[in-house]
Amino acid sequence: MLVVALKLVCFQRLLTLGVVKSSETMKTKTYISLLRGINVGGHKKILMSDLKALYESLGLERVETFIQSGNVVFNTDKNTETLVEEIQKAIFDKDGFEVLVQIRQIADFENIIKSCPYTKLDLEVDKATKIMITFLDALPKEEDIVELMTYVKAPEQLVVLGKEAYLYCPNGYGKTKLNNNFLENKLKVNATTRNWKSVMRISILAMTNKI
Repeated sequence: MLVVALKLVCFQRLLTLGVVKSSETMKTKTYISLLRGINVGGHKKILMSDLKALYESLGLERVETFIQSGNVVFNTDKNTETLVEEIQKAIFDKDGFEVLVQIRQIADFENIIKSCPYTKLDLEVDKATKIMITFLDALPKEEDIVELMTYVKAPEQLVVLGKEAYLYCPNGYGKTKLNNNFLENKLKVNATTRNWKSVMRISILAMTNKI
């Protein structure tokens, strides 16, 4: 079985060699949408094939999904606000339940990866599932960040940068108090969380743009 090393240096090498495309070279923008809370514990079930078809019905192009947690890469000339509104409405109209959707561009994911404060760690597959990126739908207030940091206990580490929170939980995400719901509550924003491995895979999927 081929083990994929998910080191930041490898991602940067892909950019340098031109194996992946910069968002600046694309005719239309490439977006990544992150859905919150689908296919968890049997709730809010959405097949990825159905989700892909739904996106295509909205006129979105080159749609690709990654795993069941609701990560979708696509191309369009629509803006972020329109995309969030249309995708959330389409899911509600089809499936009858609300799903919060966040949108990022390739450049956002590039910055998220480059800004990771844990690059000194060996970001191989085993570590990659112990670094979590929580995506926030709005900038949290500084006082809420300060309060949140009082709950961080060693050996865990937490860094909030802009609209992302970087959590290192060496004992596993299932054992940390600093989960998605906790961060939402303390930062007073909506959030959805992916591990580092998924963030890297989504990034490569978006930037290769179906090469």
